[in-house]
Amino acid sequence: MIVQKSFSGERNSQAGTLYIVGTPIGNLEDMTYRAVRTLREADLIAAEDTRQTRKLLTHFEISTRLVSYHEHNKHNSGPELIRLLQAGQSIALVSDAGMPAISDPGADLVRDAISQQIPVVPIPGPNAALSALVVSGQSTERFLFAGFPPRDRKPLQAFLTELQYEQATVLLYESPHRLVKTLHAVREVWGNRELALVRELTKRHEEVARGTVEEALEFLAEHPPQGEYCIVIGGAAAGDRPDQAEQAFWKDWTLTRHVAYYEEQSGDRKEAMKKAAADRRMSKRDVYSRVLEEQEDT
Repeated sequence: MIVQKSFSGERNSQAGTLYIVGTPIGNLEDMTYRAVRTLREADLIAAEDTRQTRKLLTHFEISTRLVSYHEHNKHNSGPELIRLLQAGQSIALVSDAGMPAISDPGADLVRDAISQQIPVVPIPGPNAALSALVVSGQSTERFLFAGFPPRDRKPLQAFLTELQYEQATVLLYESPHRLVKTLHAVREVWGNRELALVRELTKRHEEVARGTVEEALEFLAEHPPQGEYCIVIGGAAAGDRPDQAEQAFWKDWTLTRHVAYYEEQSGDRKEAMKKAAADRRMSKRDVYSRVLEEQEDT
């Protein structure tokens, strides 16, 4: 194993340090003293959005050189940042808001630095998912951060099906224009779970809406989504997971094949849809709609 001792001096003195610096997710008062000092003392700040970060630096009177590092230029700028770190420069990595490297291209830079035995040091700061979790009212004993759900219907269904029997609280990020679509899919696959919709954390319009998936959809029908959301969804109950052998026979099937399996046994298509709906914890109406969609796609 390669062991990093961040503060002991037992390290390659020739290499610089990559600092992963947490910044406010809205309220600038959440900036830590250590984060300000690190950004001032670094040789370079690598930012996902230089315009956004420049506002932060101006507020705290930080004049450190700023460069761009984001999803679309990481393959070009990443190697250059590694070269500078190997030459002994210290670099502070920041994202638009919160902790870098979480659903963020910074994770690639961290991996590249580690592969070159360059020290990587966290400077803790705000995080939207954890902040949402602790105000959600859902269990904090175990939780799973699953990032942004897929945009398209089929990948989204597969994503939710994979997590259907997860007993930990599930944390998702979602944009306002996809929120309702995602919640409909959650209700279809997971049922009417308890959840919290958390938006605009630490900002003027911070809001936490707690209830069931159906109540959330009713609420959003009257109050259209605004701002970025963290969805905190209660985990599956311990008894929800079917027997592994029972689950195995249909879990990789399309819904059309699932219905056909029961129809071959009973000769009754309505009964087949009812059984498939029970297996997947879906409504019969949703099963009917999904089967029609699958047939149209083939």
